[in-house]
Amino acid sequence: MAEVRSPTVRRRELGALLRALRLERGFTVDQVAAELLCSHSKVSRMETGQRGATLRDIRDLCKLYGVADEDERGRLMDLAREGKQQGWWQSFGLPYTTYVGLEQAAVSIQIYRCATVPGLLQTASYTRAVHKAGIIRLPDEVIEERVNERHTRQLRLTAATPPAVEVILDEAVLRRPIGGLSAMGEQLDRIVAVAAYPNVTVQVLPFKIGAHPALESDFTILSFEGQASTIVYVEGLSGYMYLERPSDVERYQEVFERLRTMVPTPEESVAIITKARETHASD
Repeated sequence: MAEVRSPTVRRRELGALLRALRLERGFTVDQVAAELLCSHSKVSRMETGQRGATLRDIRDLCKLYGVADEDERGRLMDLAREGKQQGWWQSFGLPYTTYVGLEQAAVSIQIYRCATVPGLLQTASYTRAVHKAGIIRLPDEVIEERVNERHTRQLRLTAATPPAVEVILDEAVLRRPIGGLSAMGEQLDRIVAVAAYPNVTVQVLPFKIGAHPALESDFTILSFEGQASTIVYVEGLSGYMYLERPSDVERYQEVFERLRTMVPTPEESVAIITKARETHASD
């Protein structure tokens, strides 16, 4: 699979650079909006990466900020062009398109799950079962799109320069037979296989640990190269949250680090998964 230059992350990287330039020059968002004859929200959304900047925007901003260095101007222009490109995932019409764009460009992915296997590790049968159990029953063709989307996302785990992936699973993830015993056995085999990848670590938080800092929250910490800041992605019934404030990110990083101290080693965790697999031997 070709290396990914995610437009989602390119927009965020460009936004971080534009914000840094504005602050260095002492401009407020309102002042920039007035100079560009645009809305306050447009400038804010460009700086947060929620919308892409046009080449004209970059030209005007470079003029406003006094960016004379051709290499710096060229870098900003390149990021604006890349931010307008389409990622493969955008053709699926996913409600979590932003997340996939971030995941595909992350250099480090740290995942905690208390109830389900994360998408990067899911088998096709498991994915189908999860979606069929939703409150809103998706059409079969949409579910198959989700299966294909997850398969394509997983190719990055074996790319030439794959991300470093750390997964911590509550033992409940291993025990609930989503899709039936046979499908769950296949899913656990898949987790063991991926855990053997040199860039992937999978650890299990056993029931016997009792209370822990992440009892009420699934989350993913995504880190990137360049100017794009680390993001925490939190998913729930009410929607999706992307946390970027340093204090929020640090809190989740602290929780993940605490979980690391509580789980068995990767080797011991694989043994726990293998033992759980025995309970899903057949229907």
